[in-house]
Amino acid sequence: MAVDAVTKQVRDQVSAEEWQKRVDLAACYRLMDLHGMTELVVNHITTRVPGEPGSFLINPYGLLYDQMTASCFIKVNLDGDVLYNPGEFDVNRAGYVIHSAIHGARHDVDCIIHTHTIAGMAVSAMKCGLLPLAQTSMRFAKIAYHDYEGVAVNLEERQRLVSDLGDLEGMIMRNHGLLVACGSIPEAFNSIFRLERACQVQVAALSCNTELVMPPEDLVFETYRGFQPSGRPRPLGMLEWPALLARLDKLDPTYRD
Repeated sequence: MAVDAVTKQVRDQVSAEEWQKRVDLAACYRLMDLHGMTELVVNHITTRVPGEPGSFLINPYGLLYDQMTASCFIKVNLDGDVLYNPGEFDVNRAGYVIHSAIHGARHDVDCIIHTHTIAGMAVSAMKCGLLPLAQTSMRFAKIAYHDYEGVAVNLEERQRLVSDLGDLEGMIMRNHGLLVACGSIPEAFNSIFRLERACQVQVAALSCNTELVMPPEDLVFETYRGFQPSGRPRPLGMLEWPALLARLDKLDPTYRD
């Protein structure tokens, strides 16, 4: 079936609100690819389906991030039932386990991003965890940690994932990668971009074999508080989202298909 026909078929079968979510989700995948935060077909970004409690959109397991379009996403519920699959691919089991756990427990969370980047995996293996080496890092002065339990395919791990994440926006999955859970797709992209940058800074700084300057703890947490929603006029990520979409539209607008 031609791309235009598939796009029309999906768009005609979902609400206008869901279609807009699909467009933003596809944009997020393309932006992750553009900024080098991908690992072939693995990892996942999910978002809730408007007006359908307990359901979320997830990527088809088999497509690269730069191949994601608004019409390709699979709709699943918290029990793992596939509600709508417009394509030939299935859902990755680990993606379902991780994301269903958080979507089921955190009603404030709309979008979850999980990555296996080089810097993120490197910091996930450091006993010291994420250090407040730069202002960007201080945004995550409070960050969760989850010990490695093998490939996340067992439903029993969901309770521990949720417990370890608590009410925080970011989590380092030990010997695994990074995860953010936020109130919208733009906020989640901003959060994972900054967390990835914090990990890159740490890997770069520790590689220099020189003594590091650590900021005072009170300043670290004062900076952290400034990044919280109560200290800002708008959620982080909302200001630049239209500009990011405009960039994608100029480079390759097919994410909207």
